[in-house]
Amino acid sequence: GRVFLTLEEALKAAFPGCEVERSTVFLSKKQKKRAQELSGAPLVSGIIYPYTATKRDPKTGEPVIVGTAYFETHRVRSLRETMMFVVSDEGKIQRAEVLAFYEPLDYLPNARFYAQFHGRKLDEELSLKRGIRSVTGCSLSARAATNAARRILSIHQVVHAGPLPKE
Repeated sequence: GRVFLTLEEALKAAFPGCEVERSTVFLSKKQKKRAQELSGAPLVSGIIYPYTATKRDPKTGEPVIVGTAYFETHRVRSLRETMMFVVSDEGKIQRAEVLAFYEPLDYLPNARFYAQFHGRKLDEELSLKRGIRSVTGCSLSARAATNAARRILSIHQVVHAGPLPKE
């Protein structure tokens, strides 16, 4: 296994010249349930640490959100992988990056595989059976990355949707 980028390096690469602020979000039981329903995959944690990047608008001087980065560590086969997903305000993946991969490197898909996530939103096309092509010999890694992308987009959607209605 190997570490490719630190959290700081990944944020600098994703948001050059931006101000990045980390926050902590505690998902309620309803939010967790909703995120799991949307993603179709169990959540890794109910505590989320989004990193929101802003840049000043040159005309108004107001801060404008460039994107939000989420980091997730999940199990691939028997070992772990840490990924960063950058999500736009429209809820689309802007960047998918592997920061650490502890399985044998033979099981790590190539950059073309991860490029498939760019511009994707949470829909039925974000699936190995639909719009995401798997990689021979890396099917468990491909499934883990696709599930992670679905989880992150569902969390982003639930967190930015505001409070859920009372049942």
